[in-house]
Amino acid sequence: MNNDLREIWVYLSASPLAGLTMTLVAYQIGLWVFERFGRRPVLNPVLIAVLLLAGVLTASGIEYRTYFAGAQFVHFLLGPATVALAVPLYNQFRQVRQSALAMLVALLVGSAASSLSAVALAWIFGGSSATLRSMAPKSVTSPIAMGVSEQIGGLPSLTAVFVILTGIIAATFGTWALNLVRVTDWRARGFGMGVAAHGIGTARALQVNEVAGAFAGLGMGLNGLATALLLPTLYHLFW
Repeated sequence: MNNDLREIWVYLSASPLAGLTMTLVAYQIGLWVFERFGRRPVLNPVLIAVLLLAGVLTASGIEYRTYFAGAQFVHFLLGPATVALAVPLYNQFRQVRQSALAMLVALLVGSAASSLSAVALAWIFGGSSATLRSMAPKSVTSPIAMGVSEQIGGLPSLTAVFVILTGIIAATFGTWALNLVRVTDWRARGFGMGVAAHGIGTARALQVNEVAGAFAGLGMGLNGLATALLLPTLYHLFW
């Protein structure tokens, strides 16, 4: 009986549907925990899902490549989900237009601070040149960050890890940090989360407030555009 169960597991674990199923189940568990315990930022569903998946893959010995063969279907949906952020943005277009100048200043300062602080921190702790370059685009969404990292001589796979960690940390502690510095305007709170924490921060902002979610989506998109255009240019000029 045990041999039969083992053979069934080996067959299922090699199926692309296994990775997809594990991803959806892990996120649903994370979402249940998040809702069950009062939607606390520290219980971010993405963080819980990542920890669960890491544990399952480690315990079962499934290679990441095998897992991603199924999980890539969820990865594909990142594109349509990002485009769908235009809906809340359209609903808040009047406020966006009124805040254009403030957002431009915040975008330039926030984008520069995100990259420079990451590179400075890695340099202080003795990071290699490749690590510094990999960390520079860590505050933009994964596809853009990985492309920029490759252009400036970083390691795209390492950049993807930094991007996920940045999003989880910012989504977990971003609300607390904004409360600490007494930022109460939903436009500013959302835009800051989008610039600093890309898609994960935007998802968190959408859970809290519609206006914050709209501005977070805009911040994520503009920061991705600014980083893709400016970071490779600055790298080739000064590095």
